[in-house]
Amino acid sequence: MSELFDAVDALIASRSPLPPPAERKRLRQAHGLTLDEVAAALQVRRATVSGWEAGKTEPRPPERDAYARMLKQLAHLYPAGAPVPPEDTAIPETPAVPAAPAPSAVEPAQARTAPTGPAAEPANTALRPAAPAAVSRPAAATRPASRRPAARKAAPAGTTEAGTDPRFENGPLAVVDVDADGQVLAYCVGGLVLDVTAKSLPALVEWTLGEGRLGQPKLSGPGKDADPLLVLTGAACEHYGLPVTLTKEERLAGRIPEGHKVIKQLTRANWQLTKRGFGPWARIYRPAQGSERSCVQLCIPSWDALDARHWADAAQLPPAELARLLGTYAARVMTPRGSTAVTGLELMTALHPPTRASEPDADGRRHSEHNPGSLGKDPVDCAPCEAPDGHPLLADLPRFHQRTPAEVLVEEAYDWARPLTDAECLRPHLVGIDVNMAFAAGANGLNVGLGEPTQVKNPVFDAKLPGSWLVDLSHVDLSRVKVAKDKWADLDGELLPSPFTPKGERPDGPAWYATPTVAYAVELGYDVTPIEAYVRHDNGRYLDAWYNRLRDAYLATMADLGVHADMPPAEFLAAMDGYRRRDPQLAIVVSAIKATVKGGIGKLRERPRGEGWKPGQPWRALARPTWRPDIRAAVISRTRINMHRKIVKHAAFTGQYPVAVLSDCAVYASDGPSPLDFLPYRDGKPLPGGFKLGVNPGLVKWEGTQEVLWGEGVREQFNAPQLNLARYIKDGTVTDVDSGE
Repeated sequence: MSELFDAVDALIASRSPLPPPAERKRLRQAHGLTLDEVAAALQVRRATVSGWEAGKTEPRPPERDAYARMLKQLAHLYPAGAPVPPEDTAIPETPAVPAAPAPSAVEPAQARTAPTGPAAEPANTALRPAAPAAVSRPAAATRPASRRPAARKAAPAGTTEAGTDPRFENGPLAVVDVDADGQVLAYCVGGLVLDVTAKSLPALVEWTLGEGRLGQPKLSGPGKDADPLLVLTGAACEHYGLPVTLTKEERLAGRIPEGHKVIKQLTRANWQLTKRGFGPWARIYRPAQGSERSCVQLCIPSWDALDARHWADAAQLPPAELARLLGTYAARVMTPRGSTAVTGLELMTALHPPTRASEPDADGRRHSEHNPGSLGKDPVDCAPCEAPDGHPLLADLPRFHQRTPAEVLVEEAYDWARPLTDAECLRPHLVGIDVNMAFAAGANGLNVGLGEPTQVKNPVFDAKLPGSWLVDLSHVDLSRVKVAKDKWADLDGELLPSPFTPKGERPDGPAWYATPTVAYAVELGYDVTPIEAYVRHDNGRYLDAWYNRLRDAYLATMADLGVHADMPPAEFLAAMDGYRRRDPQLAIVVSAIKATVKGGIGKLRERPRGEGWKPGQPWRALARPTWRPDIRAAVISRTRINMHRKIVKHAAFTGQYPVAVLSDCAVYASDGPSPLDFLPYRDGKPLPGGFKLGVNPGLVKWEGTQEVLWGEGVREQFNAPQLNLARYIKDGTVTDVDSGE
C-alpha cells in the first residue's frame, strides 16, 4: 500500500501548480534572489531556472514540487502588485553581482533577519559594511574602564526578538577580549558587544553554544550550519590560561602540548579536539547527537592564525574592527575554517555536500545517500600521470627517477619571458596588465571529473570529457592559427609563448595534458591524436557555485571600495587608483577573497606536511574526497589557455606581443604609460575576445608601468636576459633573481 501512496504523491508532485513565467521572475526578484541562488537550492543549472522564468521549459519532478513550494511561499510575502527591485545586467564575459541597495552587513544583530530554509545563505551576504572608525581604540590592557563599550548579556536560550533567527541572532562570530576591569567581552558584527560570564575555556565553549547565539546558516540544502567562531585576543588567551604567543617548538608543531592545563580542562569537561590538536585554528567538539552538532571553532591571531600575506595587519586591529572585518568575510564567503586555503576548500564542500537525505523508505525513514554533483564522501585514486612525486602509486619507481612529460601531467601557470625586439626597445614604457581573479575565472563553467578515472588506449579526443590525455602537440605552429571560424591569422610564433607548457617552450613529443589544453590545440586549427587517456565519465560543473559565491563576494567588496562593474575604461582605471586607501579593512577582505580562490585550488593537490612522511607512503590529505589533482590541473590549464587566447587575439589584431607573462600578468612594450595606450579600444569598446579593462573576474586591471630602460638594465645587472619582468613590473624593485618558486 505504501508503494501506491508514493506513486500517488509522485503523480501529484508532477502536476504541482505554478504561476505564469513572468510571475515566477517577479517573485524571485522581489525577494532579492539571484538565478544562481535558486539554481543552487534546487540543484539545477542557472540556465534551467532562466528557462523556467522565460516559459521556454517547465520543471519536472522532483524539482517541480520544490520550485512550486518556494514560489507559493514568496507569493504570500509579495502579493501581486508589490514593487520589484531592478536587476542589474551583467557584462557578457562573466556575470556581475547585483548592485541593488541593501542594509549594512554590520548592522546591529537585533536589526537582522536571518534567512531560513534549505537554501538559506548567511544574512546580508553582499552588503555594504559601515565606515571604519576614525580613531582606533587603545588595546584592552591599557583601555580605561570608563571607555568600555556598552555591553549587554546574551539572552537566555529559547527567547528571541521578533523577526530574527534565534540560532544566529548575534552573527557568525565574535572577537573575545578582556577589558581593564577584567570583564570578558564578545565583540560581534554590527557593533554588538556581549558580556561573557565564562570563567574557563570549557565554560566559554558552553556559553557560546548555549547563550552566544553565534553561527551561520548552511549554504546548501543538504549541508550543515557553520559552527560559531570565537577569535581570542592576547588578553583573552591570558585570561583563559593560554599562552599569548607560541614558542618556536610549538609553532613548528602547530599546537600546544597535549599535557597543557587548558587541554586537561577540556578533557575533564568531555570536550574533544581534532587530530590537529590545539593550534591557531582549534576545533572543540563533542560527538554529534543525531543531527545536533556541538562544535566551536577558535581563531587565535597572536598565534599567527591570520597569515599576514593574506590578512595584512588584521591581527593587530582592535576587537570591534576585527569583528567587522572577519564578519564581512564570513557573510560574503563563509565563516573562516582555518587559513584562506582551508576555507576555499571547505567552501567547495559546503556548496556541494557529499551526502543528502534520501526519500522516505517503506517505514517512512530517510537515509544518507550520495549527493549528485558532489565529490562524494570517499576519496578516489588519481591516475598515475596525475600523481605528484612521492605518491603511493609511484612507489615502484626507482628512487631518483625523473619523470618525463610523457609520464607526468604538468599543468602550471605561466612563467615565460623573452628578449625585447629592436622595435620594442625604441618604445619608452613597459606596461603590465593583470587578470582579475584569474583562477576563479578559469573555474567558471569548467566541466571536471567527479569520480574515478577510466584508462583508455588510442581514444578519440572529446573536448567535453574531462581527463588527462597523452598526445603529441609539437606540430601546432603558432605562426599560423585559427582565430575564428574559418579565419586564420599569420603571427610571429617566435614572439609567443607556447600554450602547452608553463615555461612557454614548444613541446618536442608526446606529453600529458588536461582536457582544456588539448581542446585549445583543436581550437587553433590542428588535429590531435591521443595515444592514451584517463577520462572521467562521471563529471559536472562542480566549481560553478564556488565561483559564483567568490565572484559575488569580490565584486560586492570592490563596489564598497568605489570600483563597480561596467565602468568605462578611464573611469575604471581612476577608481582603481588608490582604492585600498578608501577603506583599508575592506581592502584586506579583498586580499583574503583572492587568497581563498588561489589557496582553495592549491589545496586540491596538497602535498605532505612533515609528520614523518616518507616517499611512497600516503599522507593525510589523500584521505580527503577533495584531494583531486586532476581538478586543480584542469583549472590551471583553463586559466593558462584563457590568457593565451587573449594574447593571440591581441597579436592578430594589433601586431603587439607580450615580452613577459607570469601567471595572470602580461607585460607589453608601449608608447604610453597606461594600458589604454596599447589596448585596442574603439568607441569605448574592447577587442572581442581580447583584453578588456574591468573589475569582473577574467577582465584586466593595470598592474604597473616601468621604463624600457629599467627592464634592459635589470636584465643586464643580473646577467639574466630571460629575467621575467612581469614579476617586478608593479614597483620595479628587483633585489635578486627570483626563481619563481
